[in-house]
Formats: sequence, structure tokens, C-alpha cells
Amino acid sequence: MDTNRIISKTLLIALLMTGATAFPQTQLENMLAGPYAQTIEGTADGKAIAWIVNKEGVRNIWHSLVSEPAPVQLTNYREDDGLDLGNLILTADFLIYTKGNGNNRQGYPANPASLPSTPQRILLRMRLSDKQTDTLATASSAVLSPDGKSLIYPSKQGVYLIPDLSVARAKPKKLFEVRSGAGSLTWSPDGKAIAFVSSRGDHSFIGQYQINQQKIQWVAPSLYFDEHPAWSPDGKKIAYIRRPGQGKDELRNIMGGNPFTIMVADADGNNVKAIWASPGDDGGFAQYYPNDPLRWTRSGKILFSSEHQGWNHLYAINPDGSGLTDLSPGQCEIENSTLSLDETSVIISTNCGDTHRRHLWRSNVQNGQTERITSGKGIETDPVALEGDAFAFREGLYDLPTGVVLQNGNGKHRLTQIEDDFPRDAFTEPVPVQFTAADGLTIHGQLFLPDTAKKDRKPGLIFMHGGPIRQMLLGFHYSGYYANAYAMNQYLASQGYVVLAVNFRTGIGYGRDFRRADKQGPRGASEYQDILAAARYLQSRPEVNPDKIGLWGGSYGGFLTAMGLARNSDIFKAGVDLHGVHDWSWRARDFSPGGAWGIGKDLMELALESSPVNDLSKWQSPVLLISGDDDRNVMFGQSIDLKNRLDALGVYNEALVFPDEVHGFLRHESWLKAYEASADFFNRHLKD
Repeated sequence: MDTNRIISKTLLIALLMTGATAFPQTQLENMLAGPYAQTIEGTADGKAIAWIVNKEGVRNIWHSLVSEPAPVQLTNYREDDGLDLGNLILTADFLIYTKGNGNNRQGYPANPASLPSTPQRILLRMRLSDKQTDTLATASSAVLSPDGKSLIYPSKQGVYLIPDLSVARAKPKKLFEVRSGAGSLTWSPDGKAIAFVSSRGDHSFIGQYQINQQKIQWVAPSLYFDEHPAWSPDGKKIAYIRRPGQGKDELRNIMGGNPFTIMVADADGNNVKAIWASPGDDGGFAQYYPNDPLRWTRSGKILFSSEHQGWNHLYAINPDGSGLTDLSPGQCEIENSTLSLDETSVIISTNCGDTHRRHLWRSNVQNGQTERITSGKGIETDPVALEGDAFAFREGLYDLPTGVVLQNGNGKHRLTQIEDDFPRDAFTEPVPVQFTAADGLTIHGQLFLPDTAKKDRKPGLIFMHGGPIRQMLLGFHYSGYYANAYAMNQYLASQGYVVLAVNFRTGIGYGRDFRRADKQGPRGASEYQDILAAARYLQSRPEVNPDKIGLWGGSYGGFLTAMGLARNSDIFKAGVDLHGVHDWSWRARDFSPGGAWGIGKDLMELALESSPVNDLSKWQSPVLLISGDDDRNVMFGQSIDLKNRLDALGVYNEALVFPDEVHGFLRHESWLKAYEASADFFNRHLKD
């Protein structure tokens, strides 16, 4: 091993951390500098909206009326402190929101800026008339009452009520507590009861608390997981989703599925009826991926998601089980949706008609008739129905970060402001491509081409998303993690790389069978052949130097980066691995039972064989490992272990570590430093 070389490269990383770099960074900084809209919420009457903007790690909340669109900044935070904002609740008089991060397994909130005093996540109240703000509680979420006057929120000690939001220095009142806690809090329409879910590990119950009677009633307790309670409009019944309880030796597998049933019961737990059952194991993803897995509309329909036709669709059904209606247009996926204020129609974000983007469709919940209401090159998600025919949504373009758009009778209004110096002209419009894996499966991707005026062959880079339940798109992504990755791919293209973002099997957007592909991940890593197919595609292009192909990605993309370097250093000449999984069997033993992929004792040997560390004898190419040491998704030790193994083999590697950072970095500074180091690494190892 060349010790002097390792010392010199370590010094370079240290210089990068302090801002002294070997190449210009202005463009990268600018490409990552655009304001990114995280979320939108509207008032119950649809007259106003609020949204969160992350600008270079500084998060603030904005506000606008619907009738007279004019963005107003409500908060005035100024630091890239990594403290997230979320859980917006907007009324005519108040803004409620949380500030701070959740706890890790040891009970400590994320503190990526290493602030001397670790801040807890708190629930804040702002009076809109004068922006006066105070802290209501230490809490992670809250639910507004139907009359808009009260809040409830869960904590470890129970469920609490803030009776009157208008009262200064309001003191929370403890309503009730249950063993294992209460989640999915849902007010009854009259505000006199609260439905909740009590998770018991291998099963869960639906309960309801009668506020005036101070009494808990259980709704048809069983040997199942009962989840997602939804009140009938008259408050007399509760619909919920039922799936099998956890049996002996069963392990959670996020890539699997489960049978599920739509249940309806009297609120007191009597007269329980199953109104619809999935024909197969069509649940799981259909319940945890879209927002609002179950809704009971004022127009008398129950809405739910299912994959029983091979795609994640939204369905409407009558409370007696009749009239099942598909509200989704065609062989495509729905992601999130919002009901109109009168709850007779729903606006859906979907890739119907445009696989590489998201657009909005409106569907009538009574007859399922659909119409497309947005189109073009935008990526439109997270619709919010407002007064009249108005609606708001998040939209990203290929050269414009995700912002908030309001559409009303006067047209389309982009409310997220972009500075004049944002370098839109530096972005290249990616093009959709497809190629075929060795087993015949068609794989899609997005190709970023640099300036081709120079005829020299350029190095190629393959980007792989994480998840793996994700899909990269032809523009700024609706997830902040992948919006940053998209900007990085754009930057790499501007620096003379041909970049291919691969939507490998196990991702979303292409149906249930694609997502649940055979022999995936720890069961054989079948998706790796898609990365080899991507490499062959790049090597076949006239712009690409076939001997200069690199890999980069985070999380699952980090796993595939390490797989490529371990199995095919003859093809892949350098890689950047952000917080990747390198040993599936270790994850299954020490991260969580089964590693969230259902890896039991019978799969341990195959899981190891499907891991990069199983055989490092062919690994010759250099790698940069990047991780935060408060990662809650992938064990930090996975990177330590891989580095130790590579050091023992004399394989050149570098490491960049962010103390107290989490999996999806919470600080803009962390992203910028990680990408600076990545670009420099590729420049040194892929460019002559």
C-alpha cells in the first residue's frame, strides 16, 4: 500500500472540508443554491396556503392568499442548522408547525450542526396578525380539531389536548394514555371523540376515546394489524384496514406484500363487516407509500389504494362493499392525492401518460371519470385543493428547482421566487433512454449530455438512486435528497461527463412486478445486471470513452456502487459510495431483525453472497466513501467495515465523514462538501 499517497489524498479531503479546492466550485454552489419547496398546506376553507422553502439549508415558511397570490415570508430563520421544519397546520389566524428532528435509537434528536445543546423537536404557534410565536409543547406532530379551535398531539406519556388555540400560554391537558402509545390520531366529525391506533408489535388495535365520557373503547380487537382509521361523515362508523398479524419467525420485508381487507364497524366496535378484500398480497406498499391510505368522504365513498391490478391505483367503494371504482387512469402509478373541498372529486399526482414525470389528474369519486389538468415538462406533485376550482402543487422543471405553484381562475402563479443569478442556462435538458438487461428486461434512464462541440470522447458516470423504492425523473425531483442528486448530475454533465441516471428494477413507476422483481437485493442482487446493461449502453455511445466509466449513488445506490467495483473493476474505474449497504447479512443480524428485507436464517448465506463484501478479490478501482455517523437508515459501521477490508487488500480508498449527520444530510453544507469531494475524486480518477 502506498502510504504517502494515502496521506496526500487525506490532506486533500481536509482541504475540501475547509473550502480550499483544486477546481472552481462556483457553478456547483449555484446549481445547488435554488430555493426548494418542501411541502404545502391549505386552510380548511381553501382560502390560503402555507409552504416550507429550503434555501441553502435555511428553512422558512411562506404564506399566500388564494384570491390574491402574493408570497409573504412568515418565519425568519437564518442558519443552516439542520433543524427541519414540518407538520404545517394553517388556520385563518394561526400557523402551527414543528421545528427540530426526530430521535435515533438511543433517544437523541438529530443534531447535524453539533450544536452545544441538542434541541428537541418542538411544536410552535405563530399568530398571523403580528407573527408572534411561542412554543406549545415538545411534540413531533399535531392534529387540528374539526372546528379549527383545538389541537391534539401524541407523546410518550399519552395524548394531549390544547383546548383553545387563541389562548395565550395555553397549557396542554392530558386526555388519555394507552400501553405502547397512540398514533394515527383522527378526530370524529363532531369533535367529541378521537380514533387512534395502538401498535402492539405483532398486532395493533383501533381505539376511540370519548372526550366527555373520558372513556376508551376498542373497535373489534383481533389477532390482526388494524390500521388507518377513518370516520364516517355522521361519526357513527369507522372504516379501517386490516392485515394479518405477525406470525412466528415472520420478518418485515419492505419489498414484499400482504393481503388486506377494508373493514367497517360501528364506532362502539359492534356490527363489524369486511367490505372488500384484496385478491392477493396487494397491500404494504399501497398503504405506506401514498398519503392518506384510507378516507371516508362526505360524498359517501371510501377511498383506498391497492396494487391488485398490477399498478398502485386509487379506488372508491361504497360503505356496503358495492360499486368498486378505479379512480386512476391506466397502467401507471398514483402517488399522492387531495380531495376537493366538497369531497366529490380527487386530484391525483401520477405518471400516467408521462412515465418520466408526474402530472395532475382530476377524478370524479362517484363515476371514476378522469381528466388531465396539468401537462408539459413540469414534475407536479402534492396537490392541495382550494376554494372554487383553485389548487396548489409543487412543480420542478429540468432547469428550475421544485417550487410552489398556485392555479386559480386568473391562471398559473409560481410563488417560489428564484434569484436572477440562478444558472438556468447551465442546465442541460436530460433525455429519456432505454436499454435491455441480460435477462431481457427493459430498463429506463435519463441521459445528461455535456457540450458535444468538442469531439473528444468523455468519461461516463452512472448514477443509481437509493430506496430502492424510488424513480429518477426528467427534472428536479420532488424529494429533497434526489433534487440534490439531480443538480449534482447536472453539474457533472457541465464538467464534461456523460451521466446516465438508471431506474433499475426494484424501483417505482413501472408497476408492481418491476418493483418486486425476482431475486432482488439480498436474494440475488438481480438488479445489478441493470447496472451492467447501463454500462454497456454508455460504452456504445460515440461521446463516451468506454474505458472511463464511473459509478455513484447513495444508500441502495451506494450498495450498487460497491457491487460494481467489487465485481467489475474491469468496467467501472472509480466510484463514490454514499452511506451504502455492503453486507446484507450483517444488516439482518444487527440493524433490525431481518434488516427490513425479511432476511431470516435460511437466507443469511444468500444475503452474504449478494453483498459487495462477499468477494473483494477483484476490487481494484478507487472509491470514495461518504457517511454521516448518526445515520438511522444504514449502519455507519458498514462503511467502517468496507474501508478496513479494502485497506487490508491494499485497495485505494478515501473517506469523508460528517459527525452527527443523518442518512439524508440535513445541512446544505454537508451536501456541498460531499459533492465537491465527489467531483474532485472523479476528476482525479477518470480524467486524463
